[in-house]
Amino acid sequence: MAEVKRWCGDPPTACDLCGRKITDVFVDGKTLRGPWGNLCLLCHCQYGIGLGTGRGQKYERQPDGSWQKVGG
Repeated sequence: MAEVKRWCGDPPTACDLCGRKITDVFVDGKTLRGPWGNLCLLCHCQYGIGLGTGRGQKYERQPDGSWQKVGG
């Protein structure tokens, strides 16, 4: 059985690029310009470089309030 990975620390409340409120899903990812950030899905689609090691990780809020890694 695969290990469940969760976000450690305080989760982001807003996208680092556009400021949109993060409610259910976000990506901790690298952008086309180089810096990493916590991105909403729209900004990740426009400015992210994908998911995986060295690119980004996708997290979804769980019913218990924790954030589980679901991609990357």
